[in-house]
Amino acid sequence: MVHESSIPSPVGKDCLFAFLIGGGICTVGELIKQIYLGLGIEKETAGILTSVSLIFLGVLFTALCLYHKLAKYGGAGTLIPITGFANAVAAPIMEFKSEGYILGIGTQFFVVAGPVISWGTIASVVYGIVYFLLRQLG
Repeated sequence: MVHESSIPSPVGKDCLFAFLIGGGICTVGELIKQIYLGLGIEKETAGILTSVSLIFLGVLFTALCLYHKLAKYGGAGTLIPITGFANAVAAPIMEFKSEGYILGIGTQFFVVAGPVISWGTIASVVYGIVYFLLRQLG
C-alpha cells in the first residue's frame, strides 16, 4: 500500500545531480589546491590548507543557509567527507543559535563532532596498542 501511494523517485536525475554537485565540490577543492601550489606552497602544506579552506567554505555555506539548498539538489553528492562533516557540525549550531552562546551554540557544538572525535580517539588508541603488541611479537 505504501509503495503504491508513494511518489516515484527520479533515480537517474538524482544520481546525475549528486554526481555533478559532488564533482563540483571536488573540483573546487582541486582548484583551491592548485592556487596554493601556484603560490609556491609545498604539496603537503597545500593539501592541509585545502582541507581547512573546504571546512571553512562548508561552514560558511551552512551559516548562509546555502548548503541546505545545495543538498536539496545534490543529495548524496554534498556528503563529500570534509564539507559534509563541516555542514553536519555547523547545522545544529545554526539551528540553536537563538538560544544563546552557552545553552544554544555551546551545547549543540558536539552533537555530531563529539561521537566522531571520541570514536576516532578510542580507535586510534586500540590500533596503537595492537600495533605495539604485534611489533613486540614480530
